[in-house]
Amino acid sequence: MTSSDETSLPEGALESLTGQVGTVLRGEHDGRGLRVGLACAVFNGGITWRLLGGALEGLWSCGVDPADVRVAWAPGSFELPLVARGLTLGGSVDAVVALGAVIRGETGHYDFVAGQCAAGLQRVQLDTGLPVVFGVLTTDDVPQALARSAPGDANKGLEAALTAVEMVHLLRSLQ
Repeated sequence: MTSSDETSLPEGALESLTGQVGTVLRGEHDGRGLRVGLACAVFNGGITWRLLGGALEGLWSCGVDPADVRVAWAPGSFELPLVARGLTLGGSVDAVVALGAVIRGETGHYDFVAGQCAAGLQRVQLDTGLPVVFGVLTTDDVPQALARSAPGDANKGLEAALTAVEMVHLLRSLQ
């Protein structure tokens, strides 16, 4: 996810590939008919709640039916990969968005939790073939987490939800 205009893909870049390559694939933001699981962490739950609000806003803006959204709450971010795996079992979702916040403290706890959460979510994604989007904030302090979870376009939960919808369509177009 881009954090700066300087790192964004230039306007018209994908279109400029037409004629240079055989196929350019990109997912769309049409969530109609998609089923999405949201794996949320209770620890730092005030931040997660704000991310969840953004994620739901993103899903609704794509046309995802509220009845097609499942929200499951894990004790913390370390447990999110197992919850994400549970959501993927049985074909009840097309994608999972993991939401939480790991905020650096005075101990090495941050390094273990953030890294293992990311690695676990990646493993679930690769093992299941379903998009499992990392919407877990990893920040140095609470003000950074609050800024990244504030309502509006900068909310990382919103970005993660849009990414999930886009990835479902991209993966389907690859098959």
